[in-house]
Amino acid sequence: MAKTLRLILGDQLNSQHSWFSEKDPSITYLMLELRQETDYVHHHIQKVIAFFLSMRNFAEHLKNQGHKVNYVQLDQEDNTQDLEKMIMALVKKHDFDQFEYQLPDEYRLDVQLKSISKNLVIPCRSFDSEHFLTEREYVKDFFQGKKTFLMESFYHQMRKDFNILMDGKEPVQGKWNFDHENRAALKDKRLLSKPKLHPKNVSEILEMLETAQVKTIGNVGDSPFAWPCSRAESLEVLDHFCNHLLVHFGDYQDALTTWDPFLFHSRLSFALNTKMLSPLEVVKKVENYWKAHQDEIDISQAEGFIRQILGWREYMRGIYWAKMPDFAEMNFFNHQRKLPGWFWTGDTKMKCLSHSIGQSLDLAYAHHIQRLMVIGNFALLAGIHPDEVDKWYLGVYIDAIEWVEITNTRGMSQFADGGIVGTKPYVASANYIKKQGNYCTHCAYDPKIKIGEGACPFNSLYWHFYDRNRDKLEKNPRIGMAYRTLDKLKNKEELLEQAESYLKDLDRL
Repeated sequence: MAKTLRLILGDQLNSQHSWFSEKDPSITYLMLELRQETDYVHHHIQKVIAFFLSMRNFAEHLKNQGHKVNYVQLDQEDNTQDLEKMIMALVKKHDFDQFEYQLPDEYRLDVQLKSISKNLVIPCRSFDSEHFLTEREYVKDFFQGKKTFLMESFYHQMRKDFNILMDGKEPVQGKWNFDHENRAALKDKRLLSKPKLHPKNVSEILEMLETAQVKTIGNVGDSPFAWPCSRAESLEVLDHFCNHLLVHFGDYQDALTTWDPFLFHSRLSFALNTKMLSPLEVVKKVENYWKAHQDEIDISQAEGFIRQILGWREYMRGIYWAKMPDFAEMNFFNHQRKLPGWFWTGDTKMKCLSHSIGQSLDLAYAHHIQRLMVIGNFALLAGIHPDEVDKWYLGVYIDAIEWVEITNTRGMSQFADGGIVGTKPYVASANYIKKQGNYCTHCAYDPKIKIGEGACPFNSLYWHFYDRNRDKLEKNPRIGMAYRTLDKLKNKEELLEQAESYLKDLDRL
């Protein structure tokens, strides 16, 4: 009987995969904790812990199901810390007759595994991960010949294809998108509900990482490590979202507040991106829960959540495979500045950034508006090099895997792709941040002041961004109003000088 070695990557923890439908003693599943993966970027300590703990839980699950698993921990003596060397050595040592792997979701690993397969002298096969709802090339084919990939048209097609929130051929309640109803600021903290937590002892993994001197960012924190790290825990978090958070998810998904880090967000992104949960089961669960509770939950809550997974998540993954590897080099505005040092400490006088970055460092988490309209907004206005922004986002967030991180960061957030993902840059002055929550309260800077002492940096940097990029943006039909306003400003030169003074030393802000 042919002996097969099957590789499972750290983000391929899909217990529902057809690989596991039968127990075969001739198949060995290989899972590896590698410095190759901990070191290609400096990751948040909680991110590394969550991946390793989830991988170990998955390996134990497979063993309990009767599968043969070779799990290699980071500190094992025979761990060479290199994917190719490990596979080559194991194939030779155990005389495997064939090697198989699931298609990876990161371009660098796709290239590496293809290279490994060419170098092996045994037959090699790749399989779909059986997670995403579309093939790698679907988005590329869907937008064939188009310069801009409009997510909304893709989302409509996905709704139709999977019959989600549909009434025959039309969307339920006659609308595809309720985004305009999902932008409220949270005024009453009594609405908040505690998230579903799964406290666990991670001291063993933490000690291993410290002994190995793995360089990480962020903090573990004083409270028990509480991210879901198994399918069972992830399903509990999904149930908790439906039962307690969905009712207000849409209303406050864009809210900015110091009251609570999670608000009504699901905290399911890590579980989804490691494939412990499938996108379709999450979408159907939320849709069915809304259908059973329509008297209590408005459709805007469910549609807003479903759009993020059925639409945005699948769309971004398709953009990634349509545009890599060139996408990783794009720098439309030719931004060159480095991130200020306080991106690794949160020690800035700007309260919105201090809180959003501090939360990211403490929890390896920030919701999408903190990432896009606070942190990303500042990086774009300040002219930070997209490479710098990429590395920070990829490292700091627990759910950051390149296929989803780089498309959101380099594309949507930084507009470094020149308009593939979004039709205009996502930039805003202090007024937007003030409107969305309480960040401007007791800040060292005043959102109403544009020039002089105490002037919020977002105000002058906003106009400086448009002024310096006029040649690239003025003809954009969605931006014309900004330039007409800029040209009418009586204090235009003072605003630009104010911005220049901030840009000379971002570390002091």
